[in-house]
Amino acid sequence: MGRKDSKRYKENRKEIVFGFADLPPADVTDEKQRARKLRASAWWRRKTADGVCYYCRQKFPPEELTMDHLIPLARGGTSDKINIVPSCKECNNKKKYMLPVEWDEYLDRIAKSQQ
Repeated sequence: MGRKDSKRYKENRKEIVFGFADLPPADVTDEKQRARKLRASAWWRRKTADGVCYYCRQKFPPEELTMDHLIPLARGGTSDKINIVPSCKECNNKKKYMLPVEWDEYLDRIAKSQQ
């Protein structure tokens, strides 16, 4: 395996291991635009009205909740209502690009380390 082949293998392996999709920037831009429209909708206001973070279940003022994609855009997610949840800034920042199963594993590791 030559140097170029080795580099390509590592890049492909990273995509497989981490699940990052190689999305064209235009697609991500389109999805972000769709999310902005949803954020301005009555649907989002209803979704955040109770002020509960999807992940930690703590209460926050509705205006402090952020829009989080369960399957991140960088991992091939879309800005569909089924893929968007309200989250507090702390949970959203911790989750970053994790998929739901990866987030659950992360929480399990934290719980085990605190025992």
